[in-house]
Order: sequence, then structure tokens, then C-alpha cells
Amino acid sequence: MLPIKQGQFAIALVCVVLGIMLAVQYRTTEDIKSSIPYQRVEDLSQRLNQTEKERDELAKQVQDLKRTSGVEVASKEFDRVRMGAGVVAVEGPGIIVTIDDSKRPSKPGENPNLYLIHDDDILKVINELWAAGAEAISINEQRLIASSEIRCAGPTLSVNNSRYSPPYDVRAIGEPTTLENALKMRGGVIETLQFWGIQVTIKKQEAVVVPAYKGAFRFEFAKPAKEGEQ
Repeated sequence: MLPIKQGQFAIALVCVVLGIMLAVQYRTTEDIKSSIPYQRVEDLSQRLNQTEKERDELAKQVQDLKRTSGVEVASKEFDRVRMGAGVVAVEGPGIIVTIDDSKRPSKPGENPNLYLIHDDDILKVINELWAAGAEAISINEQRLIASSEIRCAGPTLSVNNSRYSPPYDVRAIGEPTTLENALKMRGGVIETLQFWGIQVTIKKQEAVVVPAYKGAFRFEFAKPAKEGEQ
């Protein structure tokens, strides 16, 4: 019986020692967790996790802004192309020029056509406006584009294949004073027209509306050139 009791005592002693060791280890762990350095490590770890989340969120916002910015840039470029092509109405500061036939009777032997407005008279006015920086021009609600024609059609004027009788209403968007001075310069187109009694009035306005081109675009021979073929 003695060996059995000795074995039980040994087992009990080992359990007591193991229990004491576990208690000491647990107490040591709790002491470490409650210590200031450990708490600082925990705090830094939490802050690091929070910072990483904020970084990821900011990166996502940057990507969203880049995508939005790209769309806005493309949209603005598309608007500029549409304005340049004349397919959208535009508004801005500019001038309104009204041109009418002369009311002065022609003298005997004079050519009465000298007192009437012709296509070349209107073309000279338009060219002066373009040269003075006009960004959009219309004649009697007809927007002028690259393919627009201005020509006499009997006693009328044909613009974009639409006929109009005088007076002619020319609207141009640009710096008003510059546009006006270009037409009124000494020896210029307005002075020449007024010499024959052609009636010309110019009004500067802060808001001039130039309508969109109403015709159709036809390309039978032209096509987009491939890169490197320009």
C-alpha cells in the first residue's frame, strides 16, 4: 500500500506545482496587459487599423474624383466641339448690326444697284467680324458655319439656301467694342456703305443670342483621316 500512497502523493504534488505555475503565468500575463507599454502598443495598433481604413477610403474617393473629372473634361470638350460646329445656340456679349437698302434716290445716269445691298457687301461685314475675333455669327437667324453660302438671289439674299429680303440682321458674339471698331474704322466697310446711303446701325449688347445651325450635314467625299495621314 505504501508505493500507491507515495504515487498519489507525487501526483498531488505535481498538480499543486502545476497549479502554482499556471497561477503565476496568468498573473504575469495580466500584469503585462495592464502595464503602460502594453496599453500603448494596443492603442497604436488600433490607431494603425483606423488610419489604414481612412487611407483606403481616401484612395477610393480619389479614384471617384478622377473618374468624375474625366467625364467633366470630356463633356466640356464635347460642348466646345458643338459650339465650334455651330449645332448649338450660343449666348454672350457682342453686337447686332442692322443693314438696309439706301432710301436715297439714284441720280440720273447712276446705276441704281449701287444703292442696294449685295452679297459682297455682307461678306465684307462678316469677314471684318471674323477678323476682329467674333466667335459666332448669324444672319437673319441663320447660323454661319464652314459650309454656309451668302449670295444674291435676285433682289434677295440667300443664306444657307434660305432667302431673305432687307433689312438684314447680323449678330456676332465677341468683345463688343473690338467688333464695333473693326466695322467703323476709317475707310472701312461701314463708311463705304454709308457713302451710298446704305443704312447701317450697330448696337453693343451684353447678351447676344446666336441660334444653332438648322441645316443638315452631308459628306459624300470627305471621311475621317487615319492617324499619320494628315
